[in-house]
Amino acid sequence: MENIADNLPHYDPQQLTKQSAPHQAVLARLQQLLPMDNIITDAAGLRPYETDGLTAIREMPWVVVLPETEAQVAQVLQCCAEYQVPVIPRGAGTGLSGGARPHQQGVVLGLSKMAEILQIDPHNRVAKVQPGVRNLAITQAAQVHGLYYAPDPSSQIACSIGGNVAENAGGVHCLKYGLTVNNVLGVRLVNAAGEIVELGGALYDNPGPDVLALLCGSEGMLGVVTEVTVALLPEPETKAVLLAGFAEVVDAGNAVAAIIGAGIIPAGMEMMDKMAVQAAEAFAKAGYPLDAEAILIIELDGAAAELATLTDEVSTLLRQHGAYRIDEAHDASTQARLWKGRKSAFPAVGRLSPDYLCMDGTIPRKALPSVLAEIDTISQRFGLAVANVFHAADGNLHPLILFDANVPGQTDKAMAMGAKVLEACVAAGGTVTGEHGVGVEKLDTMCVQFTSAELEQFFRLKAAMDPQNLLNPGKGIPTLTRCGELGGMHVHHGRLPFPELERF
Repeated sequence: MENIADNLPHYDPQQLTKQSAPHQAVLARLQQLLPMDNIITDAAGLRPYETDGLTAIREMPWVVVLPETEAQVAQVLQCCAEYQVPVIPRGAGTGLSGGARPHQQGVVLGLSKMAEILQIDPHNRVAKVQPGVRNLAITQAAQVHGLYYAPDPSSQIACSIGGNVAENAGGVHCLKYGLTVNNVLGVRLVNAAGEIVELGGALYDNPGPDVLALLCGSEGMLGVVTEVTVALLPEPETKAVLLAGFAEVVDAGNAVAAIIGAGIIPAGMEMMDKMAVQAAEAFAKAGYPLDAEAILIIELDGAAAELATLTDEVSTLLRQHGAYRIDEAHDASTQARLWKGRKSAFPAVGRLSPDYLCMDGTIPRKALPSVLAEIDTISQRFGLAVANVFHAADGNLHPLILFDANVPGQTDKAMAMGAKVLEACVAAGGTVTGEHGVGVEKLDTMCVQFTSAELEQFFRLKAAMDPQNLLNPGKGIPTLTRCGELGGMHVHHGRLPFPELERF
């Protein structure tokens, strides 16, 4: 079968330099299209764009442009298409898989200046916003109408909706209310040729193939989002938040399965292990039990009469599965305090070590106890500590691997250890990512999960929508050559997908 990936253009730094004629022409055109203040070429100005939340991988960009309108985005893409210069779309830079890592010969297209809330329509319960609008800002704008936007990543105070669409972001409430793909009704985007395309709209069903769902999670490889229409939900009548402490991690995992098995779907159900609990408590003073090996934070919502029954049922199940402490919060301030610890877990763990790598694998709920035990075994093998924070009911794990990038070899060791964790997720029937995307971090572990035929189909789709391979090249999909060099697809027999790191 023809290898589509081999027919997509690749960019050789030796052949395409910053001083090449195409780049000189592109820069001259960009200076005509955009205000000079919206074009960054100096080293100090470029430095903040050398990485996203995956700080272990850095690359200085050639140029950064900050368009203010959809027309400017289209003009930039038309210019780059004409001269075959890569474009790397970038939102707030909070992504954790290196999806916004720049290209040495490419244009970083930042969307931070397109941050206007265009419309809040309370009657139809939708909001229309530009891609640079912060996730939390949508809810803040809708609250006056008793509405909110459900997906709430831990970085919601900073992350932008355009980036949420690119990564199909989730959050603690995605268990009941869905990921970004379940809450986005329509987008406007500019394709690789610089053409403006509209997908979906302010309706809950639109005619034709669901290309909108394909765009969610496409990591900026298929188009640049310039406008998003999202669904808004009414604030629940009442809420209750439960905090449960467990003496054994396996008991907490079994409690999660029991609650879901009973037909109860909480608004959110999060789990943290002892290291994460202690870090979060020291940081946020949330009132977590420091002696617990694991805690569950469970939010229930609905009508007042229903909520009382649900709270009793969940409390009973928690006790039956070993919870030695259960706290209930019914007032907003106490609920916010309990959630603050979980929302602050990532920065809190950052105080334990100079660096950490946040992984993002997803497994069946029934595999929680066994995979957590495997992560502990992997941690001991590599000699790097792990703090576990995750969306328990979704099976979306976020092991935080602690390391020190200043120690030679530790970054490579952390990356190799992360690959083993993701391999364990795949072996348990899961996947290498839940909400952080593939970016560059998980390119090698994609070879573990997908066959050559499946990867070939991914490339066919990419080629159909971006035949010049200009949008975020080198992200999301590993080449078959790369997979072959790493030992092939479906590596489930204990071998690392990084042969050069087998020594760890």
